[in-house]
Order: sequence, then C-alpha cells, then structure tokens
Amino acid sequence: MFRHQGKHRTLSHNLQIASLLSFVAGIVNVSGFLAVQKLTTNVTGHFAYFLDELFKLNFNNGFIYFLYIFFFFMGSFTSGFLIELFSQKTERNIYVFPISIEILLLFIIGLSGENLITKNPNIIAYTLLFAMGLQNSLVTKISNATVRTTHLTGLFTDLGIELSQLFFYKETEKRTKLFASIKLRLTIISFFFIGGILAGVLYTKIKLQLLFIAAVTLIIGLIYDNIKLKLILLNRKYKH
Repeated sequence: MFRHQGKHRTLSHNLQIASLLSFVAGIVNVSGFLAVQKLTTNVTGHFAYFLDELFKLNFNNGFIYFLYIFFFFMGSFTSGFLIELFSQKTERNIYVFPISIEILLLFIIGLSGENLITKNPNIIAYTLLFAMGLQNSLVTKISNATVRTTHLTGLFTDLGIELSQLFFYKETEKRTKLFASIKLRLTIISFFFIGGILAGVLYTKIKLQLLFIAAVTLIIGLIYDNIKLKLILLNRKYKH
C-alpha cells in the first residue's frame, strides 16, 4: 500500500491507500470544521478569504489566512523533503516518518484540542492543515500524482470527465483503464464521505478525540504494510 511507488504501484495498491487516507481526511475535515469553523484539509477557500481581507485592508485577519495556507504548504514541503532525504539511503519505508509525524499531530490535537478551542483555536487549524499537507504530499509522491485524498474539487472534475468519456471510448483497453480510474475516484470520494459522516455523528459525544480514530487508522495501515512486507520476504526466503 505505502511501499510501492510510481510504476510499481497497481490499482489495488492505490485503492488501499486511497480508502485509508481519504477516510482519515474526511474525519479531519469535519472534526476541524466543527471545532473551529475552518477548513482543515485544503486551502482553496482560505486563499479567497486571504485576498478578501487584503482588499478590505484587514491585514491582521489576512495574515491568519496566509498562515493557514503556509502551514499546509509547509506540511507538503516537509513530507517531500523527508521522502527525498530517506530515499537517498533506502527505498524501503520512506513513508514511515511523514506518516508518523501526522499520527503524532493528530494525537496531540485530540488530547489538547478542547483547551485550544477556548485559548487559541487557530493552533488547531494550523496543526491539522500541516498534517493534511504532509498526507497530501506523501500520497501524491508515492502514487505518482494518481491519488489525492484531502480535497474533492479535482476528484469530481476528473470523475465528470471520465464518465463523459465512457460515451466515446469503445476500445476494450481504453475502457478498462477508464473504469479503473473511475473506481479509484469513487473510492476516494466514498471513504472521504464515510469519514466525514462518522465525524459528524460522533463529534457531539467525543469532540476532537475523534482524531484518535484517524490516528489509529494510520497506525493500522502502517502495521498492515509492515506485516505484509515481512510475509513477502519470508515467502521469498523459503522459496530460495
């Protein structure tokens, strides 16, 4: 799921990582919005608000929206930097450190989020945007930009294009690739919604501790990948 990169990835690998990470993003998106009324998985809206505040000469508010964008960017930069750094030493497990940072941040906000809501809610938004920048950069890098999980605008655009192409592509090979891509888009959208619905239902009961579910989901993904790798290596050893 995480280990294979670029051309080595199959549809199955992409479906696995898409379902896992989009589920996490759905939880973060709804949890963050209900907690601080801010988007915490993408920056498209924040950029519009940033420009609006600048035109109104509200520079303090504008700077806050700039920080939202900046922290998402820094999460993306950090993830890309770490992947490149570790890939120079080994191709294996280069994803572990970025995902581990994301897990740690989700646990921190899950533990301290309720206090931060009253004292400094922007810290929650900054942290979650940084975490989602980490995640988006990671999955973009290892899937060769095939999978993106933190926002749906591009996904619905691509899905609309691909569904329209079904009326025109008649060749078996093209239709097979098209159906595979549509399946991937629908998987990301579906699990994003499932994560969001779960967060919406549970938020009134456990508040930002919802993020523990997202963090544990990522941990399960890492464990699954590690066990799968060990089984593959063990199988190869016995074959030789």
